Amino acid sequence: MSQSSVRTLYVRSKSFTLCSSPTDCYSEDVPSPESRPIVISKDFDAQLIEIVQQYRQRTEQFKEKVIDPYASSPERSPPVNDKVAKEHKYMCPKMECTCVDFLLKPITDRVDKRLGTSIDPFTDRKYIAWLSLVTIAFNYNLWFIPVRMAFPYHDPEAVPLWFTLDIIADIIYVIDIIVFQPRLQFCKGGDIIYDKDVIKKKYRGSSRFQNDVLSVLPSDLLYFLFGFKSVFRINRLMKSEAFFEFSDRLEGIMTKAYIWRVIRTIGYLMFILHLNACLYYVASEYQGIGKTKWVYSGQGSAYLRCYYFAVRTLINIGGLPEPHTVFEITFQLANFFVGVFVFSSLIGQMRDVIGAATASQTYFRASMDACVEYMVSNHIPRLVQTRVRTWYNYTWDSQGMLDESELLEQMPLVMRTAIAVDINLATFQKIDLFKGCDNQMLVDMLLRLKSIVYLPGDFVCKKGDIGKEMYIIKAGEVQVIGGPDNKIVFVTLKAGCVFGEISLLQSSANGGNRRTANVAAHGFANLFVLDKKDLNDILIHYPESQKVLAKGKTAPVKDEGEKKKGLAMFGQKPPTPKMLRAFGGFGKGGLLEKLRVCDDLMSGIMVQTHICNLVFHPPIHPSIISSINQSIIPPSLPPSICPFNHPSNLSIYLSIYLSICK
Repeated sequence: MSQSSVRTLYVRSKSFTLCSSPTDCYSEDVPSPESRPIVISKDFDAQLIEIVQQYRQRTEQFKEKVIDPYASSPERSPPVNDKVAKEHKYMCPKMECTCVDFLLKPITDRVDKRLGTSIDPFTDRKYIAWLSLVTIAFNYNLWFIPVRMAFPYHDPEAVPLWFTLDIIADIIYVIDIIVFQPRLQFCKGGDIIYDKDVIKKKYRGSSRFQNDVLSVLPSDLLYFLFGFKSVFRINRLMKSEAFFEFSDRLEGIMTKAYIWRVIRTIGYLMFILHLNACLYYVASEYQGIGKTKWVYSGQGSAYLRCYYFAVRTLINIGGLPEPHTVFEITFQLANFFVGVFVFSSLIGQMRDVIGAATASQTYFRASMDACVEYMVSNHIPRLVQTRVRTWYNYTWDSQGMLDESELLEQMPLVMRTAIAVDINLATFQKIDLFKGCDNQMLVDMLLRLKSIVYLPGDFVCKKGDIGKEMYIIKAGEVQVIGGPDNKIVFVTLKAGCVFGEISLLQSSANGGNRRTANVAAHGFANLFVLDKKDLNDILIHYPESQKVLAKGKTAPVKDEGEKKKGLAMFGQKPPTPKMLRAFGGFGKGGLLEKLRVCDDLMSGIMVQTHICNLVFHPPIHPSIISSINQSIIPPSLPPSICPFNHPSNLSIYLSIYLSICK
């Protein structure tokens, strides 16, 4: 190929140009290659520019997010998936029961007056009692349908009994569908639905309603064509949801739910053995009853003999007759495999039930064993070890747990508040220190309390210690003690009393937060403890209650065994009598100064008369004063001495005069 025939592709501005030679492309009207922008595709270039702009915008948004962390996210919320939003569709179509509702309206109206338009399925005891009746009807069908199918129990004498029991069970099923199930409240979007029509519509559109309707279909009518055979009642077993609902509701109201779990697990085991006994009889009848040693011999009670064989087979006890035919060997092998699986599963389930029932006891034993092991390894004295064991045992026996806060921490604040109020609020309201305080403050205090158990003789607090807690006696007694050997008991505090609040409410200046007495437990004492920091945090929000507590502080109990020193031995000066203070007291210009002036002027009875004229109005007659003097002045004193010179006689004078004036 020649060079002239080669056509070279050169890029020009904003387009592709096919030139035959380089000189054609670099003409005068075409700019130089250095100044031309290179563009391969307009669409591709536009997409790149758009992507760059989006990245810049996203970068600016995240910069703002870093600067302001409370700004909303730039991301859009994902769209709601229509498939998720749609309600669950059932295989069977929804059933319309307009005619049935019209026919049953008089009955439903009467039931509404007795039961109400709606029923709480979790707390209504009437509904749980009804569920127990439905469960009995379901278990009747569950246990007796296989027995009647396998064993020859449909003799003419027993048919009326079976027919009566079948009718009763069916009536219970129908009443449950018509009366109770359309009234069960349910939760939708966090709201409890009470409307009867909405509840009925929801039940009619559920799979449970479809199973309930199928369970009451009158398949018994086939008796007229094929005879009285219980196989036509097999649809009654579709009512199984009632049994599991009853089991859940019963566990919710029982104090010891593990008892029902154990009974239910034993029932599962007995039912599996029951089915195996029915299968063994069918297999024996297929092989021929009494033909071989392996099959049922035909002697005694057929059900008991077959049930005994099922127990020995599934539990693998051994000692069974050897199977000979292929059918017998196959049946026996299947029994062994199923028995190993079922028995191991039920044993494991029983272990879980019992383990859950004794979990708290196991935790207590593990905690106590670990503590004892720690004390032994550190050579703690035996006396201390004994007291620690005593504390563990008493705490567990009294409250069933070592720490109540561990149980309450799992609950929301509303539940913890409700429990604390129901248990302790009544006790708090009886305490004199907290009378007049805000109830909400008491509730906040209840949430901060910690329960502590003290052994007999344990010191709750000692004199001189820094007070960081206040104590409220929940149960038991404590004693305020003192003396040289702490043998003197000043006071005994019982349940509902408060102590230790002085150190919390007073300032730490000048030792105000020091304990003023020794307090020891008299017997086992369960105390509530409130920390000073928690109390201060609470009182910040309740200033009025803080003032009430400050006014209600009681004087600290002091140790009377401590000797007084210095001027404290003489005590305080006794106050001036109130009646004497009313007349000026003993100061300048007071009553005593007037008495001294009058004593210089007169003596004897005239002096007394003059004094009384100065003090009292109207004046006292001298004969009255003379009679008062004879009753007041001792015989050993001269009668000329004025009784007013004695303060004790003065108060008597005044009281006698006031009684005369009245």
